[in-house]
Amino acid sequence: MPLLSDEGGSTTLANADEQEPITDSAYGTVAGDSERLHVLCVIVARAQNATRIQNSDSSSTLQNSESRPYENKTIGSRTFKGRDSESGSSNNGDSESLSSEDRTSGLPTAAEARFISTLPLETLVSAAGTIRDQREDPHIVTFSPKVFIPVTFLCRDSCAYCTFAKPPDQVRRAYMTEAEVLEVARAGAAVGCVEALFTLGDKPELRYEEARKELQELGFPSTLHYVAHLASRVLQCTGLLPHINAGTMGVADLVLLRHVAASQGLMLESTAESLLKPAGAHWGCPDKEPTARLATIEAAGEARVPFTSGLLVGIGETSEERLKDLLILRDLHARHGHIQEVIIQPFRAKGHTRMGGWEDAAAEELLWTVAMARIVLGADMSVQSPPNLSSGDLAQRALIAAGINDWGGISPLTVDWVNPEAPWPHIQELMSVTAASGKVLVPRLPVYPQFLSLHNQDKWLDPSVVPSALRLADSSGYARCQQWAPGTMLPLPSDARGILRNEGAVGDDAGSQPISAAATAAVVAGTAAGAVAPATAAAAGAATQQAQLPASQEKRLEERGGESIAIGADGLLTGTSRYAASGDVDASPSDEARRKNDVAQSSNDVGRASDDVACILDRVLEGRTLSEAGIVRLFAARGADFHAVCNAADELRAVVSGDEVSYVVNRNINYTNVCTYGCQFCAFSKGKSADSLRGQPYLMPLDEITCRAKEAWERGATEVCMQGGIHPDFTGDTYLSILSAVKAACPDMHVHAFSPLEVWHGATSLNCSVPHFLRLLKDAGLGSLPGTAAEILDDSVRAVLCPDKISTVQWVEVIEAAHAVGLPTTSTIMFGHVDHPVHWARHLLLLRATQERTGGITEFVPLPFVHMQAPMYLKGRCRRGPTFRECVLMHAVGRLVLHPHIRNIQASWVKMGVDGVFCLLAAGCNDVGGTLMNESITRAAGAVHGQEITPQRMEAIITAAGRLPRQRTTLYESAMPRFQNV
Repeated sequence: MPLLSDEGGSTTLANADEQEPITDSAYGTVAGDSERLHVLCVIVARAQNATRIQNSDSSSTLQNSESRPYENKTIGSRTFKGRDSESGSSNNGDSESLSSEDRTSGLPTAAEARFISTLPLETLVSAAGTIRDQREDPHIVTFSPKVFIPVTFLCRDSCAYCTFAKPPDQVRRAYMTEAEVLEVARAGAAVGCVEALFTLGDKPELRYEEARKELQELGFPSTLHYVAHLASRVLQCTGLLPHINAGTMGVADLVLLRHVAASQGLMLESTAESLLKPAGAHWGCPDKEPTARLATIEAAGEARVPFTSGLLVGIGETSEERLKDLLILRDLHARHGHIQEVIIQPFRAKGHTRMGGWEDAAAEELLWTVAMARIVLGADMSVQSPPNLSSGDLAQRALIAAGINDWGGISPLTVDWVNPEAPWPHIQELMSVTAASGKVLVPRLPVYPQFLSLHNQDKWLDPSVVPSALRLADSSGYARCQQWAPGTMLPLPSDARGILRNEGAVGDDAGSQPISAAATAAVVAGTAAGAVAPATAAAAGAATQQAQLPASQEKRLEERGGESIAIGADGLLTGTSRYAASGDVDASPSDEARRKNDVAQSSNDVGRASDDVACILDRVLEGRTLSEAGIVRLFAARGADFHAVCNAADELRAVVSGDEVSYVVNRNINYTNVCTYGCQFCAFSKGKSADSLRGQPYLMPLDEITCRAKEAWERGATEVCMQGGIHPDFTGDTYLSILSAVKAACPDMHVHAFSPLEVWHGATSLNCSVPHFLRLLKDAGLGSLPGTAAEILDDSVRAVLCPDKISTVQWVEVIEAAHAVGLPTTSTIMFGHVDHPVHWARHLLLLRATQERTGGITEFVPLPFVHMQAPMYLKGRCRRGPTFRECVLMHAVGRLVLHPHIRNIQASWVKMGVDGVFCLLAAGCNDVGGTLMNESITRAAGAVHGQEITPQRMEAIITAAGRLPRQRTTLYESAMPRFQNV
């Protein structure tokens, strides 16, 4: 219930003690700072409660409040706890769009905002920072790596402060050519940018004949149609995501651009009417009419466009007018849910403009506006302020303290054409400033994560934009900025060795070798040898052109020290320079920039984890079950937090398993790839929906199955692992026949076979119960079941991945029934496609709960999604698999969450390669799976790490990692090698 409300022109303040309300009919003249401080404290407490309430609605586990705060803040005489990772929200944008009432829940009323606005600046800043830290990602400050594309400098408006707009006689031509635009975009893609920012003057053809003539020559009826064409070409040819600032528009215009852009924007700037008068900043500017700009922002919501807006501080408006505008933006967002960020931009005087003699916006006014934006808009809204307009470490740190969580777009290549006198800060310097404020700098996409979530992307993004957005995204919706993907030969991130306790030589597989730029681009674009999806063929071809920078952009890159945008193994920007790496020290950032970067890097030393992460790790060591939100927080770990999670998992592994690393000599037998199911991730199966995928349908004869089993036994195998598609002719008797034949040929061979889906199918086909069918299988010689077909044990994800497959409940039913009849199982997770960390958390908690009940799970096997030939990737419907950081964390967090119930965590060399396995052995893994002899399923998806590793090489890999190899049985008993020369 609001503390303040407007009733009949009077503002009332109700005490927390429910005493008689204090009436302040003349707003601000009766009540003092103590009452205002009381109201502010209630607003902060309300924001914290709103976060906890949201989480209780989305989390499936009992929350607790015993973790350490993210950061405590003192406001007046009261101390407020920061966001509690064990009880904070963990919905990851996975819920359906909120209602208007939900979006304003916990936020101050307009009367409350006005009432507290005159409190001392330091008080408002402290409150704003506390509210910002209630976000789902309070430890992160983002920026968008971009190229700035000024399509036209012509504009029909003449703002008194603007140097962007120019008359025709001051420009070479009215519009950039398509070739010029693509040159800039390709150069940006080559250095890791993800956004193409299209900025232009408003409707120049309505004012200038030159613009009309050039549009006619180009063959477009309007500037907006030409911009739509350019954005389409950038999206198609480079994969960069267009963000378009095209001025005031109607719904039809916004929809036209929505087809080719991930997001759009229009600064509200100010609704102050005085600015439209002669000598005002917006005099003579029809597109700066507040009604026109508000109509555009409203129309963007109706068109379901992820939208950016904001205020321009210091152009003649008052603080009261700024507060009114923040409330207007909040109301617009409450109606549509489309405003993804609000920019608070300070005015900077520019020579040769009508306002060239004005004072720059005061730092105090900027900070007040940032703080009030955070307080009014709440924790969920992204609040941004450009770092190049607040130069210096202290000024930028003050913005973080005042509540921002985003720096906006920053380009390693192009200038800020709106503020060309203010160069972008070096990324390394911004990393340092952000780290000094206790935050991590993370690149993002122009569209924010909540609009790219599993259940929101189709609502907010055009189908032509979704594939590019997903290719560039990680599991949380931030920018991936990493070439490596599971199953590929692309090199690991340059800092992957930092995970290793013993930084000895990494393995000898081809994944560590450099490959050609064209091959790299081809894999990144989602292609494999000779196979290009029609929807991505043009982008793939263009991607191969990105390795060589145009000369003009190369010079610009040299001026900035060869910056490029890349994410390392620990989730931090690598901070490396192409020129510094090649020895051109003079071209790299200044010594001061390097020193600051060293400080930022040193803040990521192992053991210096955030308080909330340290507390979560403490809970693991105490043997307590983590909450869903706590697990999600571990999956968000970067930098020092990442290393702390990995080290905790590795220490736990040492306690449970010592230094031994086990493996099993086995053979995979996939008896058919014909399948009646239509799993969207599967490139192995053959059916009516998979005829276009590589490979031919096959059904292995029974004698071939037994021949392969006997050959495996003769080569020293102790296990055969048998799985296949759900062939339309298969019944439960088929599985029993396969099993009986193998056991007859190799009576001492352990048969590890039949996924829960196959078991369910077999039982259904025989019209018997699952437990009964499992007993039949056990009596026929089955030794254990693979815990595959799990994918993600969350039905909202399964509805997309495998809608006709068994449900989560049915999977658990098969696993628990197997345990009940004495058949152990493994457990798996296949992750990194359309899922999010919240789904991983639910999956792990379900496995833990199952194991607590039955004790029949032998190991946990994370299976990173291999994307290259997956149907859903070729259709543009999923990501490029998990990032390297996400792969490492899945194994490490799996160790922590499942302890002490599941003792063995396995690394898949088929998915990760030998180099990747080296890193996983330092992050909680104690097993490297099987030698396999044949591997079909992952290879069908495009993986290139081979079909077999011999026992000798397996032991050499383990030994090189500084660990002790141990050959095991399927059930983790020690196995004596039967043959030494396998």
